[in-house]
Order: sequence, then structure tokens, then C-alpha cells
Amino acid sequence: MKRVLIANRGEIALRIVRACAEEGIESVAVYSDADRELRGVALADAALRIGPPQAKFSYLDRTLLVNAAIATECDALHPGYGFLSEDAEFARACSASGITFIGPPPDSIDRMGDKIAAKEMAASVGVPLVPGGTIAGDADRAAFARTLPYPVLLKAAAGGGGRGMRIVEAEPEFVPALMQARNEAKEAFGDGTMYWESYVRNARHIEVQVLSDAHGNHVHLGERDCSLQRRHQKLLEESPSPMLTPQTRAQLCSAAVQLVRALDYRGAGTIEFLFDADRGSFHFIEMNTRIQVEHPVTEMVTGVDLVREQLRIAAGLPMDLARIERAPYGHAIECRINAEDPARDFAPSPGRITRLVLPGGPGVRVDTHCEAGTVVSPYYDSMIAKVIVWDVDRERARKRMIRALHELVVEGIKTTIAFHLEILAAPEFTSSQYNTRWVGERARRDLPATPELRNAA
Repeated sequence: MKRVLIANRGEIALRIVRACAEEGIESVAVYSDADRELRGVALADAALRIGPPQAKFSYLDRTLLVNAAIATECDALHPGYGFLSEDAEFARACSASGITFIGPPPDSIDRMGDKIAAKEMAASVGVPLVPGGTIAGDADRAAFARTLPYPVLLKAAAGGGGRGMRIVEAEPEFVPALMQARNEAKEAFGDGTMYWESYVRNARHIEVQVLSDAHGNHVHLGERDCSLQRRHQKLLEESPSPMLTPQTRAQLCSAAVQLVRALDYRGAGTIEFLFDADRGSFHFIEMNTRIQVEHPVTEMVTGVDLVREQLRIAAGLPMDLARIERAPYGHAIECRINAEDPARDFAPSPGRITRLVLPGGPGVRVDTHCEAGTVVSPYYDSMIAKVIVWDVDRERARKRMIRALHELVVEGIKTTIAFHLEILAAPEFTSSQYNTRWVGERARRDLPATPELRNAA
């Protein structure tokens, strides 16, 4: 592997540029007209314009990206996360053109990308599932609604990111919720296939990082707790999960490895579980066949560079198991800083960053593509930075994150920094007594003013 096309933008594109440089691999960035000035574009060995700002004409155009790789003589392509990172047809198009897709084989993407097929695969190897089932497109909706054990969660089979999802508390709500969810899924994914699951009220979202190579090695690198979410979008992640006992952690991680071994998987992936805090049980949700936004928290507690491992695995090299299988140490927390205005129901806040001061010091890492003068575009995701901290235990990591966020200065746009500080100071967070619904419920209440938080830490 000599040259990699990075079929993405922003923070993850810059992250891949750096990993390529450290592996001695040339990188080629692509950019839309809105992203010409981004840092990843400037730091790559070469860069190529691919189109206008709208993603469907640039970062979502399979043919355009494959042709860009061919034109720049790239022998590999890294899709990052989002966009086409879990698109099996894109992976096949790369392979057909002699380009190594830095990710799993297309069949694995297909199999695990269909939520229903993924659940069937998990069940076949004994991984526990949340009770649920499919919803036939021609079913008598009213009759079907009478058979369900409410509350239930409606989900899109081809979905992700919270789109096509609805919580249904009682039978009269089912039909309108299903129609709304199905229409949303068709619009977002081109597929309105839906399924249902029993809704776990006191749920934690736990995911396991896995790596697999072409030499028969399948390993996990511990778990991440991603329960702090709003509208099914993750806001804060930590590793390890403060909720798991050593026995449950071992069972959950073993189940994840069992699944990727049965798949004969390749590359990095994440197995997501729902943890029922009332019963202490876990259930498979889905698999993401790509690198995750929150991968730095795993890197901080393991010392493993997951993106470099992706590059090595794609090149056919075996993993360094002696290093990868070392036990995680300490505690890491990641806060996603978004260009959003919490005072206006988290409305996007695009615009130019006029001043940016990043935090530093021991155990602090910031992954960002932004600098003073960067224009935050309305065309893409609103995340502008990830602040990640590490310390020897959770409470020290929490205090370090509070210190880091107080140091972080972003001017010119609205951000979620103050909201994160409020969450970190909340008693429910410090005691880890929260679930996936907590942030949304708390956002609807008045929160303490930010200046008081220094004493709350």
C-alpha cells in the first residue's frame, strides 16, 4: 500500500492523513467547494476537488470517488465514517477497479448493514437479542399493533443515526408512528423496511471495539459506554463503562469476538449492545462495519492506534497481538463539541470561527479539523471537535475534562461546550445513575448557569 485516497472530510479525514504519514503512506485528500481550506486538505500529500458542497454531488458519489482514486494513482481508499463508509456497493466498486477498500469485505458490510440480517446472524452464534421482530409491508397495521408488548421501539432495517426510529408507548400510537418512521426511512435510506424491539426504559448503550485481520486473529479492545445521547445521537462516550461488573464485561466482549469470528471479519468494527441496568443483562443491537467517531476513548485506554491498525490490516499484515491484547488501563472520556445552540433546541450554528484556543496539558487530546478562520458549513455534520481526556480513574478523568472544557475557547459560532460542562457537573453523571433517555429529559429542564460549575467540580 503506497497511496491512499481519503473519501471523507473534516476531522476524520485529518485523522487518516496523520495515520498515513506515520505509516509512511502517501495520502490524497478530496474536497468539495465548501472544504477547500480545511486543514486535512492542506496536510495531505495531494488534494483533488470533487464537486459542489452538496454531499450527493461529492462525498456520496461512488463513481466520482473511485475515478478520483484511479486518477491520482491510489492503490487504496479509506472511507472514514459516515458517507459511504458502510456502502457495500462502494466497496465492490473499489475492488473492481483494483483499489483496496480499507474496511471489511462487501459481503460483511451487506450482512451486518441490514439490521434484521445482523440480528439473525447474532442469534445464530448465541448472542442475546432484545425481543422483537419484523414488520411486513403489507401487514394489517391495526391488527399487528394489538399483538405488541408495549412500549416498543420502531427501527429502520437500513437505518442509523436515529432516523426512522420511534418509541411507541401504547397501541393507539402505533400506526401513525409506523407511517412516520417508514416515510423517514425511505427518505433517508431509500428503504422503508421496519422492525420492532421491546423498549428497555433503563437502558445503557454499550459497544465493543473489535479488530480482525486476514490471519485468523479476532480480538476486542474493551468496551465504550455511549449512553449519553440526544435524539439517538451520541454526545459523550467513556471507557470503560462504569456500569459493568468484570463478569458481565467478559461475557459481553466474548460475545462480540464470537460474532466477528463467525463472520470471518476483516478490519475495525464495533458491536453495539443494549444493557438493561435493572436486570444486568445485555442484548445485541447492531454492528458498525467501520471506524467509530468515538474510537479515541479506546485508543486512550489501550495505547492502540486504531486507524493505523486499519491500514496495516488492509495491507495484509497481521496484528501485533502482544500489544493489542494488553489490558486497558485508566479511564477516558470524549465530548463531542458541536456547532449548535443549546438555547435554541440545539439548532445548527454554521459560520466562521473567529477565535479558537484548544486545551492542553497531561492526558488531554483534541481531534479537530478547525482553526481560527475555519468556516463551519451548513452542508455537513455540526461536530467541530472531539475533546478526549485520560486519567487513572473516572472521577479524575471527569475533573480533567471539566478543566479542559474551561480552557477551550470557540468564538464566532455557538457551541455545546457549556452544555457538556453542565452534564459533567450533574449528580447523575458523577454517580453514573443515568440512561439513554436522561440527556433528552434533562435538556427540557432549566440547568445551572455555567459560571457556577467551577465550584460544582
